[in-house]
Amino acid sequence: MADLHLEIVTPEKKVFDAAVDIVTVPTASGEVGILPNHAPLISSLKPGILSYTTKGTTEKMVVAGGFVEVNSNKVSILADTAERSDEIDVEAARSERELAEKALSSWKGSEEEFEAELERLERSQARLQLTGGR
Repeated sequence: MADLHLEIVTPEKKVFDAAVDIVTVPTASGEVGILPNHAPLISSLKPGILSYTTKGTTEKMVVAGGFVEVNSNKVSILADTAERSDEIDVEAARSERELAEKALSSWKGSEEEFEAELERLERSQARLQLTGGR
């Protein structure tokens, strides 16, 4: 029986809201596995693949930007983007990755702009990883 409640929200919509058994989240300090009775936690999200398991079935999606909060068996994900594999345009993700790689290879901008470009690269790589590069 699932004792952990997962809620994933983006600025556009509520993406997911249900009980789960385990959640794995890409955070700024690394991937974090969350089980029922996890210690309270607040962290920024790193672009990557979030997964959750319910009754032996694992689902995955790409998340980028935002925060995760864990408290009292509730996991709240407030993300800039959250996409399932069937929502991802693979060609657009490839193009985004190529543009980010090109921009980073000859970087001359500010550190903030560099971080934004690096996040774009990581997000596109996660999108391609989730879709298997279809």
